[in-house]
Amino acid sequence: MRMFSVSHKTVFVVDHCPYMTESSRQQIECDMLTKSRAQGVIPLAPVSKSLWTCAVECSMEYCRILYDIYPTRKLVNYIVSDSEFHILNSWRQEDQSVQELMTALAAVGPPNPREDPECCSILHGLVAAVESLCKITEYQHEARTALVDLADRVANRGRIICLTNAKSDTHVRMLEDCVLETIQEQNKLAAGSDRLMPIQQCELVLVHIYPQGDDTLVSDRPKKEISSVLSSEVHSVRAGRHLASKLNVLVQQHFDLASTTITNIPMKEEQHANTSANYDVELLHHRDAHMEFIKSGDLHMAGSTSRDSGLKETVTLKWCTPRTNSVELHYCTGAYRISPVEVNSRPSSCLTNFLLNDMSLDAAGRPPIERAKAQLERHTRYWPMIISQTTIFNMQAVVPLANLIVKDTMTEDDVLTCQKTVYNLVDMERKNDPLPISTVGSRGKGPKRDEQYRIMWNELETLVKTHVGTSERHQQVLECIIACRSKPPEEEERKKRGRKREDKEDKTEKNGKELEEKMWTQDSDRLKGAMEREKEDQSESEVIKDSPDSPEPFNKKPRLATEEIQPLEKSKGPVSLFSLWTNRITQANSRKHQEFAGRINSVNNKAELYQHLKDENGLDVHENGKATR
Repeated sequence: MRMFSVSHKTVFVVDHCPYMTESSRQQIECDMLTKSRAQGVIPLAPVSKSLWTCAVECSMEYCRILYDIYPTRKLVNYIVSDSEFHILNSWRQEDQSVQELMTALAAVGPPNPREDPECCSILHGLVAAVESLCKITEYQHEARTALVDLADRVANRGRIICLTNAKSDTHVRMLEDCVLETIQEQNKLAAGSDRLMPIQQCELVLVHIYPQGDDTLVSDRPKKEISSVLSSEVHSVRAGRHLASKLNVLVQQHFDLASTTITNIPMKEEQHANTSANYDVELLHHRDAHMEFIKSGDLHMAGSTSRDSGLKETVTLKWCTPRTNSVELHYCTGAYRISPVEVNSRPSSCLTNFLLNDMSLDAAGRPPIERAKAQLERHTRYWPMIISQTTIFNMQAVVPLANLIVKDTMTEDDVLTCQKTVYNLVDMERKNDPLPISTVGSRGKGPKRDEQYRIMWNELETLVKTHVGTSERHQQVLECIIACRSKPPEEEERKKRGRKREDKEDKTEKNGKELEEKMWTQDSDRLKGAMEREKEDQSESEVIKDSPDSPEPFNKKPRLATEEIQPLEKSKGPVSLFSLWTNRITQANSRKHQEFAGRINSVNNKAELYQHLKDENGLDVHENGKATR
């Protein structure tokens, strides 16, 4: 069962009677910002706000803090009371904004001092506030619809904050009685209606506003139970900064908020650009943000930084310049919405802009986790798994484009930077600069220079095409790459001449190889003929055998060159080019010296030693005529 607390509905009732036009007597110097004043110029007189202006400004600050920390499910209904009541907005969620309320207040305007005071009363607004509390909000309707059988158990509670100038304590008690009677009447009507809900609990907060310097006619009173459905408390506050501090304390009490003061924030002064000063900024947030400090015992409370608000305590948080060292980073225990106490001060504005620029929700309203996933997807949409298989991610010249093309939105300066990067690549190609092409797995020196740039341009175009659907400026980067890849006619002619020259060199090299093969063929034919003739001479010498004692002919040709070379007919398979070359070298070297006599008379490259010392029976003959084995 869904229960709704008192803070679910808050009704502001602001007095719009003529006596609210009285000055708060808190003077504001309008001439204090003038650095130099010309002679004879009368300075501007100080001004003071009216009670009505103070009430509107403080109530708007209350609503601003509420909307900052609770953008939903905490609703405000604003009512202005004079001779009648004026409801400025409804309980619908689309009407819950400071801009909506400020626009309605501007239409109402300040109180009319000439209006009859007897016809004006804050009671009109209090009665309308009770009637408004009986109306069902969207969230209550959803809860009743979901719990059809237990619809009567959905709670209806609310709070009424009345800003007025009461006459006395008796006047205050009269206002409380009026509210109680109205609640009882409206509960009877709501009991028999499907569009209304009876009020189960109502808190009435009466804030008596009086000018500074006057004595208050109303006494402060803590919360008091008037009946089972109504409780009341009274605050007598001077107008001006005192009223602002009081409502700041009340918004913390009503919505269970806590305060944290960021101290020692460095900030350069506009008047002295070379110097800097430290400032403090007080932030409001839900009290649960301090629970971890309370559990660990590290909670250090400090006095309130706001003037005249001694009831409030704040936790001091020292500013630390963000660093990337993991040792200085702390674990996150929770995320809570914050709201600055003094939203218009310069330190608060600077801190707010810093946080919004670095850690805000984007324009689409996506939560941080979804934006982080989208960013990771864009950065890994084109991602080489192996760094040696990419060219552009190894090039320093492509880094500016690679870093900008993955952005969700690109500015005109980003597009110009990407185009400049493309032009630099074109200039590199014109100068024929080398590229970091990987040669792993390739034979030789890798692809030629033209092929390297073709690979680079293809990879770069693929990278940009993966992001071309992000925005129109991403499309402009792709169009620049496509335009730069189109070579001019003279460049194509130069490429064509280069290809012709390469073809001519290849043809010359081919003809040289054919000529060399032809010469090898001729040499091999001549060598084969010489080997055949040598074979014929050898066969003739074997047929005609001389006596062992006859000397060899002087002009007999050496047989080493031909006998060591195996006949081509005896070789199995085709003769290799290496064999032909070896035979040719051996034959040429054999003609340069006289062959060894033993090798010339050898048979099958084997020379027999001591041939003449053996007789016919294989016995050796010595000088004494004795034969020995």
